[in-house]
Amino acid sequence: MFKSLKEKLKGVTRKFGSNIDEVIEREDVNKPADEEKSVSQPEKTTPTSGDKNEFKPDSQNITVLDNDRSPSPVSEPKNISAEKQRPVKTGFAQKFKVLITEREILLSEKDIQEPLEELELILLENDVAYDATEAIIESMRRNLVGQKRKIKTSAEDFVLEALKNALLDVLGEGFSLKDYIDSHEKPVKILFTGVNGAGKTTSIAKVAYYLKNNGYSVVIGSGDTFRAGANEQMKTHAERVGVKVINHQEGADPSAVLFDAVSYAKAHDIDVVLGDTAGRFHNKTNLMKQLDKIKRVISPDIISYVDEAVAGNDAVIRAEEFNNSVGTDVVVLTKADMDVKGGAAISIAHTIGKPVMFLGTGQSYSDITPFEPEKVVNDLLGE
Repeated sequence: MFKSLKEKLKGVTRKFGSNIDEVIEREDVNKPADEEKSVSQPEKTTPTSGDKNEFKPDSQNITVLDNDRSPSPVSEPKNISAEKQRPVKTGFAQKFKVLITEREILLSEKDIQEPLEELELILLENDVAYDATEAIIESMRRNLVGQKRKIKTSAEDFVLEALKNALLDVLGEGFSLKDYIDSHEKPVKILFTGVNGAGKTTSIAKVAYYLKNNGYSVVIGSGDTFRAGANEQMKTHAERVGVKVINHQEGADPSAVLFDAVSYAKAHDIDVVLGDTAGRFHNKTNLMKQLDKIKRVISPDIISYVDEAVAGNDAVIRAEEFNNSVGTDVVVLTKADMDVKGGAAISIAHTIGKPVMFLGTGQSYSDITPFEPEKVVNDLLGE
């Protein structure tokens, strides 16, 4: 999932780290010279005024006469204390180790301009919406530039932490369906909307499977009464996952179907109602009015917009348009396992201000994953 984006983020993170290492090395090379100045030789003593005539021999001029041997100079004793005080030069690797664990560094925009521009291009090329891209870049700039930052690990890890925080800011907090169900009156009514062919009906079956495996009772309302074969498709899914489905004949009023599903849930103490609707685009006036009627009739607790992750920016634009037309509470993205870019998953929550609830990750009913921003970011960054 998101393979292309993962690889490119890894590369640009290394470039950030390399640039910061260069700044660190430059600062280390330019350290003031007095940090390594040697110890000066002891000063020669001079006679005081009271000792004008006192003779003080110079050790360098003393000679020793030993019988017939030639005079030889007496060597000067080594200044052991000075040797001990003389600083030992430290190799760059040791200096770098100390630096990255202890030093604060001040980065300018120029220091990271090239990788910052590369990151922006990578995000845009991988279908991250422009406003989400700008938010990520601004967060990186704010966290890296213009203030002293203490680097306690490697420069690359330092950048990874900044990028992780930037992505989490854009993705938001996520949405836990289990927590919502546990804290709200039953039955919890979830209405699924979206465009044609995005995998809405299959996603409903996957959510039903997920909820049943987590101990919740579920009924499905087959509210797509216009698409030929929609009732049969939903019946097949419901039988396979082991939940009840309420349906009317083809062409019936979808509001009536979903009203009956809610009534059944109340009569049988069902925890959750999952309501299907016909696929539609936001500019289909009559179909959008139909959604308004459904909302009035069943008062859904959650409206979930469903689209394909592989649609990229188109999915983001459509989600925004649906949100403006009928409202959206959460998003489900299908075919995330086929999405090498990840732009829609990163962008939607930021663009419409609504969290992603699930990612569809395969063909089986079990292939649905609660969208947890921190896990997604850790996966993207290889952590």
